[in-house]
Amino acid sequence: MRQQQKPRVAVWKFSSCDGCQLSLLDCEDELLAVADAVEIANFPEASRAVRKGPYDLSLVEGSIGTPHDAQRIQEVRRLSKVLVTIGACATAGGIQALRNFANVSEYTARVYAKPEYIDTLSKSTPVSFHVFVDFELRGCPVNRWQLLEVIGAYLNGRRPNVPTYSLCLDCKRQGTTCVMVASGIPCLGPVTQSGCGALCPAYKRGCYGCFGPMESPNTRALSAAWRGLGVAKADTVRAYRTFNAFSEAFRKESELHEE
Repeated sequence: MRQQQKPRVAVWKFSSCDGCQLSLLDCEDELLAVADAVEIANFPEASRAVRKGPYDLSLVEGSIGTPHDAQRIQEVRRLSKVLVTIGACATAGGIQALRNFANVSEYTARVYAKPEYIDTLSKSTPVSFHVFVDFELRGCPVNRWQLLEVIGAYLNGRRPNVPTYSLCLDCKRQGTTCVMVASGIPCLGPVTQSGCGALCPAYKRGCYGCFGPMESPNTRALSAAWRGLGVAKADTVRAYRTFNAFSEAFRKESELHEE
């Protein structure tokens, strides 16, 4: 009897820090089960052995920041039956998308002795700006359990079950006192998608928005609440412009507070 071929999985890196790929490697025991169920055909972070496509599932980390990136992601999409972007860089442009609010030419002229050798795009953009994406997994870095859920879902032909509600629900479930209400600490939790387990509020710190905007974020109301706490406009802009600065909801809200 002919042995059934295992699904082929590829992991790709673009402009990023490798943190989301490391989240996958950190799965340890669970990764062994995944590796037994699939053929890891292309994962340079873990192995030099690379097999040519096509691939049943591609996980893409990193934003599109150079002309080469823009060309390469087209090839990745062509080779991939299912393409999933993982992490804030791939889903929202990443921390490097801060350059989208400035003049890149001015930056390169100040930083590099020979800026004419720098080949970069004017903006750092999500993968979805360039190709069709089947699913976006948020986070900086991604939640490894959510990552395993996404892999398992697509290998079994179903939609991933990843929550899109506010981080505040996690605080309620864990019995964590609201840092905004109790201590007057600015927190992005009300507009941020669940995923980290509400780690920062558990240590009496405001959420930094690592998992990007929740499904229907009321950023206008949150910013008004921050004004009541005495938060300056410049600080509000900085809060929205971190790991997910170029996500639509955070970008638009930050622009409203620019002076």
